[in-house]
Amino acid sequence: MTRMIFVNLPVADLSRAMAFYEALGFVNEPRFTDDTAAAMQWSDTIVVMLLTHEKWREFTRRPITSDGSSSLRLCLNLDTAEEVREMNRLAGLHGGTADCDPPTDHDFMMSHAFADPDGHIWEPMWMDPLAAEQGPPDLVADGS
Repeated sequence: MTRMIFVNLPVADLSRAMAFYEALGFVNEPRFTDDTAAAMQWSDTIVVMLLTHEKWREFTRRPITSDGSSSLRLCLNLDTAEEVREMNRLAGLHGGTADCDPPTDHDFMMSHAFADPDGHIWEPMWMDPLAAEQGPPDLVADGS
């Protein structure tokens, strides 16, 4: 069986969250979607499970935080820096918070974080394929 990752996120409004993620390019998997949860496929091996607060509580008694703190940052690799900028723009247009942190640019890679409507932080990023293969230029240059 292929190893996969399922990112589970509590959401206040399932329909709103589904529309947000669809606008960013995620595809709903209806076989694993009902009125309490939605499977949003990013790739063959990455699925974001959007869970209503009631459904979330079936898995944990830990509180759902909404104080704007940050304890998790989910990073998605995109093919170009322009795709990173576009995903951030779309997040802002569809109910998320674009520019929740300033963009970072290290020449060989860049990222620009946004928050979804429930405050979950996502960081789309692009890395030059050569840097991805060989490591960051400063590490390659000094032999580390």
